[in-house]
Amino acid sequence: MLASNDLGDGPSSLGTTTLGEATFTFQVDETLKNAFSQAAQDRDRNSAQLLREFMQAYVQQQRDETEHEAWFRRQVQIGLDSAQSGRVISAEDVEARFAAKRAATQRRLDAAK
Repeated sequence: MLASNDLGDGPSSLGTTTLGEATFTFQVDETLKNAFSQAAQDRDRNSAQLLREFMQAYVQQQRDETEHEAWFRRQVQIGLDSAQSGRVISAEDVEARFAAKRAATQRRLDAAK
């Protein structure tokens, strides 16, 4: 737990934070440490709680980004495999199909007036 007396006396010491059985120690500017501690206190939190939450959010963000990257790469590979096997639609065909869809939508909108 990061208590106020754990924040350190020196200008660059944040102190020691216990996370379960692990301890995380790092250096930070004294001004930043004080501002962070005050911001935490203003939210009825302590520095350790906020640091834990920030770390958890960062780890989750990295997992989400990694998962999305893997999904995206799979989708690209599916498209490449499809194109290599000849399953493609020409740009002209796509444009014609969507022109027909736009026209049908416009007709429905005009009929609803």
